[in-house]
Amino acid sequence: MKIKWLEWAQKLQAIAQNGLTYSENPFDIERYKQLRAIATEIMASYSNVEHSYVLDLFSRELGYATPKVDVRGAIFRDDTILLVKERVDGFWTLPGGWADVGESPSEAVVKEVYEESGYQARVIKLLAVYDRNKQGHPPLPFYIYKLFFHCELIGGSPSSSIETEEVGFFPEGALPELSLGRVTPAQINRLFQHYRQPDLPTDFD
Repeated sequence: MKIKWLEWAQKLQAIAQNGLTYSENPFDIERYKQLRAIATEIMASYSNVEHSYVLDLFSRELGYATPKVDVRGAIFRDDTILLVKERVDGFWTLPGGWADVGESPSEAVVKEVYEESGYQARVIKLLAVYDRNKQGHPPLPFYIYKLFFHCELIGGSPSSSIETEEVGFFPEGALPELSLGRVTPAQINRLFQHYRQPDLPTDFD
């Protein structure tokens, strides 16, 4: 189910950001700043985040507004899936993170898997492209696409990192407490379906 206030704030912020990118008229620039202030007010009021933090976050976004891209690697072994425990919240997720400029999505997920788990992997298939807002995650200020890749291990060994403190494989019926901002139980269950039925087409919203 859509969170309407989040949808409003994200759309207003995108309009304001695009307007501030392309407008030269000082009156229009002031109007777009006011629009960004409204988006900030909505986000801060409903998310219980400090107004100044949200405004600073929005103000640092420059250029044409497009969705951010989060990549996640699904790695299976003996009917279990690889998860890493995040240091920031103490919960578990698929290895992954933001795709960086200069990396293809598959390059980004291979890098993230190695950095967060210690395992070397290669991408087999894109399993899903999801609109984060439609997946039941807690709200975030920005609009995000989530890309889930089926990967296979080709080397390495489990190790923690500056972002993760544990690495482990878990069966579908005994998952640890998940970091819901990053992955949901429904997504993990769907990835297991892809694992057991490799001919399934890529999911998308």
